Amino acid sequence: MGDWEAKRQELWQVVQEMWQRGLVSGASGNASMRLPTKEGRGLIAITPTRLPYHRMKPQDIVVIDFEGEPVEGESIPSSETLMHIAIYRKRPDVNGVVHTHSIFASVAAVAGLEIPPLIDEMVMVVGGAVRVSEYAFPGTEELAERTCAALGERQAALIRNHGLVAVGRSPHEALEVCQLVERVAQIFTYASLAGKAIPLPYEAVRAEEAIFRMQREVHKSEEGEQ
Repeated sequence: MGDWEAKRQELWQVVQEMWQRGLVSGASGNASMRLPTKEGRGLIAITPTRLPYHRMKPQDIVVIDFEGEPVEGESIPSSETLMHIAIYRKRPDVNGVVHTHSIFASVAAVAGLEIPPLIDEMVMVVGGAVRVSEYAFPGTEELAERTCAALGERQAALIRNHGLVAVGRSPHEALEVCQLVERVAQIFTYASLAGKAIPLPYEAVRAEEAIFRMQREVHKSEEGEQ
């Protein structure tokens, strides 16, 4: 399988779990991970396009550089490769990106509804509300730019009329963020149907955002010591 066998296996395991959890269906969604720089060249492992997850094998994961050029693997990279590259360029703290089409997050994305900070865990893990990007055609630089703008410094964003993207220090962490946001999106939908989804108190949100930022600084410090 080449130089990146273990990393491709790791990403394959993440996308198999993503599929088994029902966060995607068929060949929808995609995931990637940042690889160590090789000879000054930034590299990414990413899922192939239009290959159903039940048929996907570790060797189908593609290694590309930050220009989208192939390095290892025979498959065609994800149609949302530009989005993944853009996120890694703008967010050096991110080592994993997962894009899902889970039902309740997609409901919010289609409705153009930002998911407000409803539960404490959401703020401390995601960093606050999950914003919605402006619409852009799939697979384009415009979609990549607008998704990055909605993401900002947080860990998740809704892609308008499309789905959810989450980031983390690893693909595994990004997957857990996706799962959390899907659960909160479900709570948001049901609470709205029940009459009203009431956000957390302002003071609680501010305090938990401070915890989120502190955790990020601790992670940066730990990574700097390695």
